[in-house]
Amino acid sequence: MLSYLSIGTNDIETSGRFYAAVLLPLGYEQMRTERHFGFFIPGVADRDNGPGTIWVGPPFDGGPATSGNGMMPAFQASTRALVRSAYEAGMAGGGTDEGGPGLRPHYGENFYVAYLRDPVGNKLAIFCTSAGE
Repeated sequence: MLSYLSIGTNDIETSGRFYAAVLLPLGYEQMRTERHFGFFIPGVADRDNGPGTIWVGPPFDGGPATSGNGMMPAFQASTRALVRSAYEAGMAGGGTDEGGPGLRPHYGENFYVAYLRDPVGNKLAIFCTSAGE
């Protein structure tokens, strides 16, 4: 089971706003530490390291954050409308388009997904597998 995910940034405020725009509509809650933004699923006992926790901050080695080629976190939404809403919020929050919302039938009959990149260039997906809106 995946416990938590750390995503590096060179600008904590810009990346924090971006991930808040994308993740808060999906039901995550936000916390802030001195060096990181944290996003967690409500009701998880261990917010710091619990399943689904996302940390956004500078790399621990002190070097610059760079995008990972091949790394792509995917966040599930309950509806297609929520996929579109989170995608639009991410774009307005400093993201760049990597494939707008739509069905991708080669991944599954009801696989509805949007792809975007965060301010550092990391690719992420927001998807829904429910039929209909």
